[in-house]
Amino acid sequence: MKLALFASGNGSNFEAIQEAIVEGRLSAKIVLLVSDNPEAYAIKRAEKYGIPVFSFQPKTYENKAAFEKEIVAALKNAGVEFIVLAGYMRLIGPTLLHAYENRIVNIHPSLLPAFPGKDAIGQAWKAKVKVTGVTVHFVDEGMDTGPIIAQEAVTVKETDSLSSLTKAIQAVEHRLYPDTLAAIIAKYKQKGVRT
Repeated sequence: MKLALFASGNGSNFEAIQEAIVEGRLSAKIVLLVSDNPEAYAIKRAEKYGIPVFSFQPKTYENKAAFEKEIVAALKNAGVEFIVLAGYMRLIGPTLLHAYENRIVNIHPSLLPAFPGKDAIGQAWKAKVKVTGVTVHFVDEGMDTGPIIAQEAVTVKETDSLSSLTKAIQAVEHRLYPDTLAAIIAKYKQKGVRT
């Protein structure tokens, strides 16, 4: 399965997914990294693996539909079958949603529906919850509202700091995301779904 990964920042989930592919745990190929931040460290990670990058600055476009049209053209050109959001800090609009309906997934660092949106780990920390976690879900037009595919809880220990909790959540993300993608891809192959 040909994947496009979307990232706005560090790209640690991008790296975890690429490592799973290299190790043979995920039967896929990342054919494009899409980033709305030309300074994103994820771009350096993509370059390390020789993965093509489509980088853009949203403010240089008239509107979301304009840059999403360009993204869709780049995705089609690369033969992308499935989109994986990995720290992409932008809501997906109708142009992209319609082009890849039911073929866009996201990972979020909370047990949705709790703590949607930005800084979910910080939100959970401030709320003093005893359990938070990670959710993988399909993307719809809402903010972290799509159908849930997989979740895993992370216990907030009394000895945790915000930093140690973040590390614990990221460790779960880096395992859960590739494993969930492998299960999704296996289902698609079983059904013979192609683009």
